[in-house]
Amino acid sequence: MTLPEHARQALEAFEQVKGWEQRARLLMQWGDRLEPLDDAEKTEANRVHGCESLVWLLAEQVDGQWRFKAGSDARLLRGLLALLLVRVQGLDSVELAGLDLREWFTQLGLERQLSPSRSNGLHAVLMRMAALASTC
Repeated sequence: MTLPEHARQALEAFEQVKGWEQRARLLMQWGDRLEPLDDAEKTEANRVHGCESLVWLLAEQVDGQWRFKAGSDARLLRGLLALLLVRVQGLDSVELAGLDLREWFTQLGLERQLSPSRSNGLHAVLMRMAALASTC
């Protein structure tokens, strides 16, 4: 599976940095790129459960391809969400269902920094994406 352009850029950026401190700084910079959610989008219906932090996810399908928006109250998690979104934007439902999230974060060199709760939270976001995709 070929990477979307923004995912390739993320991978190249993370390959350049060494050490957790630099990765954390880069992760937060990616999080700052997330399009902010309006208060009207931060509803209980858009909330992803299974995350310790508050996380919201919105999805729409355009011409068979998925477009997502996400936000969180936690800065590092926003960075992880941004990296997840660059990987899934524009995928169709089958590609989305087949995505190996752990492999993506391993490629980015972030798998060791994913605490069990963060990993579970990201998995919950991916499961929510798949659930939204399967209902359309």
